[in-house]
Amino acid sequence: MHKVSPLHLGSVALVLYAVTAGWMIAGLGTPLVSQADAQPQAAKLTQPVMFNTAEADAILRKLAIFPADNPWNEDISQRPLLKNSAQMIQGIGADKKLAYNLDMSFVLVPSNQPKIPAKIVAYPDESDPGPYPIPENAPIENWPLDQRSLAEAQQGTEEGDRHLIVVDPGARMLYEFYQARKTAAGWECACEATFDLKSNRLRPDTWTSSDAAGLPVFPAIVRFDELERGMVNHALRFTVRNTRRAYVYPATHYASRKTDPNLPRMGERFRLRADFDVSKFSPHPQAILKGLKKYGMFVADNGGDWRISVAPDARIKDLDELRRLRGSDFEVIEPTGPKAGPRAAR
Repeated sequence: MHKVSPLHLGSVALVLYAVTAGWMIAGLGTPLVSQADAQPQAAKLTQPVMFNTAEADAILRKLAIFPADNPWNEDISQRPLLKNSAQMIQGIGADKKLAYNLDMSFVLVPSNQPKIPAKIVAYPDESDPGPYPIPENAPIENWPLDQRSLAEAQQGTEEGDRHLIVVDPGARMLYEFYQARKTAAGWECACEATFDLKSNRLRPDTWTSSDAAGLPVFPAIVRFDELERGMVNHALRFTVRNTRRAYVYPATHYASRKTDPNLPRMGERFRLRADFDVSKFSPHPQAILKGLKKYGMFVADNGGDWRISVAPDARIKDLDELRRLRGSDFEVIEPTGPKAGPRAAR
């Protein structure tokens, strides 16, 4: 989903099969560690590691994804509401169900991963320069649940967002590609955004990313390792069909011509109401809902209403329980700025 597609529903994968038996590995069950309290992970990788493995889980448990005072790690459970929160919820759909996409796969690479060029075909002026550490086993959005081989997914000619996410946990660097594709001439993409996970630095003002809001995708992905620990300790990303021609910190880009003040801006932050009872949900959905109360979720792109992003990991269970929630279970908060909230002391 991107600024070139003001109303793109994206690919929705709602199946948990078509995966190899080798991925069905139980979590290691370590104590809960939030991203804000995590310590930087020393680079111990010797080869690329796919997101849906126990080895990736062990690395991600220790990886500090952005500083503790970064917006993604900010506790917004006590923030006041926007004055038009109710109108904004109603406009998106107070009766619509919370939904999810099993879409955002990613790969972890060692810090000495060879870097290669990628041709930027649409937004070279809003992309970070290469080369990039793209490994041979780089997964494309929706793989492996789209039931294609990895090579077929990499070379696919279908339309769509085709996100490619590469994480270097040793250097704490993130590389995200929009409409990535492996061709006979090498890799190409519409846009590439590089993020330093050690910094609060944003994209340049008005720049897009692989998301229309100019935000990173990886920090928002619901992952198996954190669900096993009992709580998602970061903000999520979600999409809505209609957004406003505006953005708010930490977003840097909009993708709409509409100016209705009751439409959400890119970067608008929502949270699950504090009085919503999560006790009757299974462990994995409950971990998501706890996170939505404390950290909320950002409007990141145009797409289906109330859709959050989850890693396409067959070990994640019971997500259909999320359909019990409606838009009316959420509220829109007054966000903090670059020198407010936990960043005020800087």
